[in-house]
Amino acid sequence: MRAALRQDSDADVRRAASWWTLLGLVSSDNPFNVEAQASRIARLASVWPMVIIAEFLGCGVTLMMLFQNGDTGGFLAAGLLAGGILLVSLLFWLALGSRVFKQLRPHLQTRIFLALAIALGAALTMMGGHGATIESQAGMLLCIVALGGACVVIVAALAPVQAAMLAFATSGVVALLFTADSLAFSSMALTLLLCLALVSVKLARWDLAAMVRQLEGEAQSVRASRLLAEFEENGTGWFWETDRHGNIAYISAKLAKAIGKTPEAIVGHPLPDLVQTDDADKGERTLGFHMSTRTAFSEIPLRAAIADEERWWSISGRPVIDDYGHFRGFVGSGTDLTEMRRSEAEVTRLARNDPLTGLANRVEMRRTLDQAISDPLGKERRPALFLLDLDRFKSVNDTLGHPVGDQLLKLVAQRLERVVGAQGRVGRLGGDEFKVVLPDLSNREKLSEIARAIIASLSQPYMINGSTVTIGASVGVAVGPFDGATSDALIRNADLALYAAKADGRGVHRFYEAKMHENADERRMLEADLRRALAEGGLHLAYQPVVSTADTRIVGFEALVRWNHPTRGPVSPSTFIPIAEDIGLIEQIGEWVLRTACHEAAGWPRKVRVAVNVSPIQFANPQLATVVANALAASQLDPERLELEITEGVFLNEGVDTDARFDQLKGLGVRLALDDFGTGYSSLGYLKKAPFDKIKIDQSFVRGAAVKGNRNSAIIKAIVALAESLNMETTAEGAETHDEIELIRSLGCSHIQGFIYGKPQPAAETRERLLAEEGEAGTEGFKTSRAPRAMMLRLASLTVDGKSHTVRIRNISAGGALIEGVGDIAEDTPVNIEISEGRTVAAVVRWSAEDRFGLKFNEEINPAQVTAQPQRSQIRRRAFGQAA
Repeated sequence: MRAALRQDSDADVRRAASWWTLLGLVSSDNPFNVEAQASRIARLASVWPMVIIAEFLGCGVTLMMLFQNGDTGGFLAAGLLAGGILLVSLLFWLALGSRVFKQLRPHLQTRIFLALAIALGAALTMMGGHGATIESQAGMLLCIVALGGACVVIVAALAPVQAAMLAFATSGVVALLFTADSLAFSSMALTLLLCLALVSVKLARWDLAAMVRQLEGEAQSVRASRLLAEFEENGTGWFWETDRHGNIAYISAKLAKAIGKTPEAIVGHPLPDLVQTDDADKGERTLGFHMSTRTAFSEIPLRAAIADEERWWSISGRPVIDDYGHFRGFVGSGTDLTEMRRSEAEVTRLARNDPLTGLANRVEMRRTLDQAISDPLGKERRPALFLLDLDRFKSVNDTLGHPVGDQLLKLVAQRLERVVGAQGRVGRLGGDEFKVVLPDLSNREKLSEIARAIIASLSQPYMINGSTVTIGASVGVAVGPFDGATSDALIRNADLALYAAKADGRGVHRFYEAKMHENADERRMLEADLRRALAEGGLHLAYQPVVSTADTRIVGFEALVRWNHPTRGPVSPSTFIPIAEDIGLIEQIGEWVLRTACHEAAGWPRKVRVAVNVSPIQFANPQLATVVANALAASQLDPERLELEITEGVFLNEGVDTDARFDQLKGLGVRLALDDFGTGYSSLGYLKKAPFDKIKIDQSFVRGAAVKGNRNSAIIKAIVALAESLNMETTAEGAETHDEIELIRSLGCSHIQGFIYGKPQPAAETRERLLAEEGEAGTEGFKTSRAPRAMMLRLASLTVDGKSHTVRIRNISAGGALIEGVGDIAEDTPVNIEISEGRTVAAVVRWSAEDRFGLKFNEEINPAQVTAQPQRSQIRRRAFGQAA
C-alpha cells in the first residue's frame, strides 16, 4: 500500500511540476510545492550562521597569505571582496529572522537566495583568483583549501534550496571562464556545472515527492485518529494498550467513563482488574492465560467490574514484538456486549415463553415434560401431565372482543400459577389451551385435589374493563409411566382424557383410561357423520306440546332437534349437541332449526306458538337478529308466535353486547323465555333488566314435587311469585304424573310441559294432533308420583343379552332408575347394570322411548349408598332439544 502511494505521489510530481516550479522560482498552485519550498527555506535559515563562519575563515586565510606575500594591490582588492561577502551574508542572516521576509511567498524568498548565491559564487571565485597569485606554494594551497572549504559549506547550506545552490555553482563557473586561460579547464567546469544542474533538479523532485508522502501520511494519520476518536465516542468499541508487565498504558476515555474513573486513574493498573474475578468465570481465566503466555486472543466475553450495573465486554488483543524480538506489551480493542446480551436474552425468552401470558410456551413445556420423564441415572420417574381447555372462552372473544380475551388469558395464567405453585410448571400451548407438568407426583388423590382447585379457581368470575366474565375449565390427566412412557404418549393420552372431560359436561377432570381410545375413535366418526347429516338433511325436528293450566289447551310446541343415524339409530341430543359446539356446527344447526320451525309453525292455528332453543354461542353472534328476521320473513310467521328459549349461560359474559342483543330481538317482536331457570348461574340481577316474557322452571324442581316432604314445591311457588311480580309467564317442565299437574296448577304456573301431555312428535303427527284434538291436550301417565329419586348424571355399564353398553344414569330410586344412551329396548327385557363400582343389580325394562328407558330393580336398593360422581359445575342438558 505504501509503495502504491509512493508511485502515485511520484507520478503527480512528474505531471504537475516544471523545472522552474521544482526549483521554486515561480509561484505554484500545488500545496505540496509551496509546503516543500517553505520547509527548505526554514532549513537554510537555521544553518546560515555556519556559512558566515566558513566565509570568515576562508577570506581571513586568503587575506593573511596575500599580506605575507607583499601583494598590496591584491590584498586591498581581496579585502574589499571579503568585506562585501561577510557584510552581505550577515545582513541576509539578519533579514531571515525579520517578519517582512517571512511574509514573502516562498518563490520570492527563493529568488532572493538565488541573487545572494550568484553574488557569493562570483565573489568567492574572484577571491580564489587572488589566492592563486601567492608565490608560496604552501600559502596558495592553504588559500585554496580555506576558500574551497567555505564553498563546500555554502553548497551544503544551499542544498535544500536547489536553485540557490545551482546559481552559486553557475556564478563560480562563469567567473572561472573569464579568469581561466585553458580550454580543457573551462570544458571540465561546464560539464560539472551541467551535472550539478541535473542533480539539483533530481534532488528537487525527490524532495518534493518525499514531502508529498510525508504530508499525505500525516493527513492519513490525522484522518485515522479522527475516525478512531469518532468510533470510540459514538460506537460500541474502545481501545487499550498495556506495557510488558500487563499494566494499562492507554485506555479509551469512553471506557474509563463507563467504569466511573478517569483514564489517568486507570493507567498503571493490571488489565484483569477491569473485569470481575470469579472462579466460575472462564472468560477471566482465559484472559489471564493469554496475557501470561503472551498469545493473541479474540472476542473473549467478560463481565465488567462495575458494582451497580451488569455490563459485558468482548475483548480482543495481540502481543507487540519490536524489531529486536522483544515483547513490548499488548494492544487490543473491546466492544460492549451488554445490549446484545440483553437482546439475546429477550430472544431466548420469547423462544421459550408465551409472549402474551409470560408462561412457558409449547416448545418449552415439551422440554420440561421430556426432562420430567427421563432420568440421567436411569431411575423410574412418575410425572403427571394436565391438559386444560377453557370452557366458553370463544364466546368471550366473540362478544367482548379479542383485547378482553387477551386480558382474560393473562388472568387465567396468574390463577394457574397460584394454584400449581412450586409443585410443577404451567405453560400455554396456544389459544385457550394450557398445560401443567407435575414432576414426581403420581398420587391420584393429590392430583384430583389439584385439578379440582384449578377448575374452582378458573371458574370464579373475572372483572375486565367493567364487564364480569365467567368461564370454566376442563382438565385431562395422564400419569407416567402408567399412561405413557414417552412424552408423545402422555400428551396423546392426556388429550384423550381432556376429550372425555369435555364430553362429560365440561367443568370436570378426567384421568386417562384405555377405553378412551375407543371413545375418541367413536367421536371422530360421529363428527364426520354429523357433518354429513347436516349437509344431506339427516336431521329432523320433533315438537313437544306446551299446555295452558287454565284450560288444558295446547298453546304452543317446543321444537327439538333429532338425529336418526342410519346405522346407530337415534342419537341423543346430549351426545351430538356438544359435538356440534366443539366442531363449530352449532350455529349452522341452530339456523336450520329456526328456519324449519318457523316454516312448520306457519301452517298451525294462529294462536299456537313455536319455541326454539338458542345456544349461548348463537346468542353471541352479532348477526342473530338478522338470522331471526330472515327466518320470519321467509316463513311469513307472525313474530309474536315465535318464542326464543335462552339459557342462563348467555349472562356469563354479560356486557353491553348482551343488552344490545336483547334489544334487537325484542325490536323484532319475538317472545323471549328464560330456559332451565335455577340450574345454571342464576342471578336475580339480570331478571330485572332482561326483557323475558316467560320463565321455564327446570324439570329437576318439578319431578318429585308432589311427594310428601319434598321441598321442590316451595321452590316452584317462589319462582312463580317472582315471575308474577315481573309480569312474566311460567312453564313447569318435566311433568309426568297427574298429581304433579294438580300441584303445578295449584302453585299458579301458567303452563305445563312434559311427557304427561305427550312425547315429542314429528311435524306430520303434530299437525294431525292439532286437527284431531282441536287444541285440547290429552294426558297419559301415572296418577301419582313415584318414590323419591336422586338426580345424577354418571356413566354406567349395562349388559343386555350378553352385550355390554355404556349408558348414563339420569336418576335413581330404591326401586329403579332412568337410563339413557341406548336405542329402543323392548319392554320386560331383563338387564344387568353396574350402578357403582363393583356392584351390579338385576333389573327389567319397564318402558322405552327413543334413547331413554326406565328400569325396575328386581330388589330394592338404598340410593344413598350409591357412590356419586364428583358434582359438575355445569350439565349441558337441554340445548337444542332434550325433551322435558
